[in-house]
Amino acid sequence: MSDDRPIIKKVIKVSGGGHHGGAWKVAYADFVTAMMAFFLLMWLINTTTPEQKRGVADYFAPASISESRSGAGGILGGTALGEDGNRNSGTTELVKERTPKSPKQPDKSTGKGSASSTDISESAMNEALARREEMAFNSAAESLRQAMQDLPELAELSKNLLIDQTPEGLRIQIIDQEARSMFEPGSATPKPRTVVLLRSVAKIIEKLPNRISIYGHTDASTGSGNNWNLSFDRANAARAVFADNGLPEDRIYQVTGKAGSEPLFPDDPFMPGNRRISIVLLREAPPLPPGYKL
Repeated sequence: MSDDRPIIKKVIKVSGGGHHGGAWKVAYADFVTAMMAFFLLMWLINTTTPEQKRGVADYFAPASISESRSGAGGILGGTALGEDGNRNSGTTELVKERTPKSPKQPDKSTGKGSASSTDISESAMNEALARREEMAFNSAAESLRQAMQDLPELAELSKNLLIDQTPEGLRIQIIDQEARSMFEPGSATPKPRTVVLLRSVAKIIEKLPNRISIYGHTDASTGSGNNWNLSFDRANAARAVFADNGLPEDRIYQVTGKAGSEPLFPDDPFMPGNRRISIVLLREAPPLPPGYKL
């Protein structure tokens, strides 16, 4: 027996946006909008000045609320009308709290505070001048040594030149060697090689502002006459070479004859190296600019 009953299929239609519906899209859009507003707010905070921020805050403040703050601090404290009352504006107080205190000025009546700062300034300036002078002396010595190497006529005189620094200043000594005298025997006339060497020294010291002292020295022998006059005449002859090569006269501090009183080799006062000319660039502060005050 066949079953002729019709087959009925039940179809269920699902309406909406899938398993979770479409509500998540709305929530995601709100989230993105909120994040955009947040980052925009952070950007504005970083790019605006405190005055602009205060203006924006005042713009959005309700007009019905007073900008004044209660002087007493309480809810019903009120605002005093007198000049000596407790009235205080919030904005003015904020500015006062952020205003830096002015530094204390030294007491002019007692002079405290000014002396110490002056001492510090003078000490710092003296140290700076000493460092600059030391660098200038080292540069002058190096330039003179370099000139001795570069010029053939001076290379053979390297043993006749001594350069060192003393408490008095940078000392350049032109000394006699065995069988190589820098002056004519018993005379104040410099030999041609001595003149060449003095000219090179003049070019170096001319670049510095320091004054110079020139000392003449002899050995302990007295056979050539009066060593005091001879030592002075040789020092003065060196001064004349400097003057002929453009060194101003006011750069010369003193020209002195020492005779044999300060031998370079005390153990052998008759040694030829004791006969010498010493040129000293004095350690002294250069003149300050006009109107300069410490």
